[in-house]
Amino acid sequence: MKREKTTIPAVKVRVLPLTWHPYLTPVDLNNATPAQRIAMQVTPSSTHVSPYVRTLAHDPDSYVARTTLFNAIMYSDGGLGRAERELGALVASAVNGCAYCGSVHARRYETLSGRNDVVSAIYTRGLDAPFDEKTQALVDFCRALSQTPVALEPHHVTALRQQGFNDADIIDLVHSAAIFGWANRLMHTLGHSQRR
Repeated sequence: MKREKTTIPAVKVRVLPLTWHPYLTPVDLNNATPAQRIAMQVTPSSTHVSPYVRTLAHDPDSYVARTTLFNAIMYSDGGLGRAERELGALVASAVNGCAYCGSVHARRYETLSGRNDVVSAIYTRGLDAPFDEKTQALVDFCRALSQTPVALEPHHVTALRQQGFNDADIIDLVHSAAIFGWANRLMHTLGHSQRR
C-alpha cells in the first residue's frame, strides 16, 4: 500500500544523553585479570572503558569477539556511509525499544548527516512518520529486519536499489541493523538507562 506524502513537521528535537546503569557489578580495573585488562583495550568506537565495557569484560573472550565485530560493522572504512549505518542502528533500537542505544545513535546520525528532521520525525511520530524516499527505503528495510527477518521482502531491497544503494551497501546495512538485535538485548538484560 502506497503511503500518502505529508510534510514532516518543522520541529527540532534535542536527543538528551542517557546514563546506563549495570545490574551486575562491573569489573574493577584494579582487580581485573590479565585477560580482562587485555580485552578492555578493545572498546566500541575506540573511546573509553565504560561501565558497559567493564560489565561485558566479565567474559573477556566473548567481549573481544563482540566488540571487534561491532567495530568492523559500525566503524570500518568504505561501503555504506557512517551516517546510514547509524540510522540503521537507530531504527533497530527503536523497534527493540532500547532507549539508550536509540539516544546514542540518534545523536551520532544527526552529527554525521546534519539531519535533525529525520531524528525529530522518529522521536515525535515514530517509524510511521513520512520520510524522504531514500530515508524511507532505509527505515522500512531496517524496521522489517528488526521486527523479524522473515518480514524483510524483495520489495525492501528493490526500494534501496532504486535509491542508489548497491549490494555491498545493503549488506553493510543488514549488518548494522542486525547487530543491534544483539546489542540492544545486551543493554536491556544487563542494565537500565536513565537521564543524566
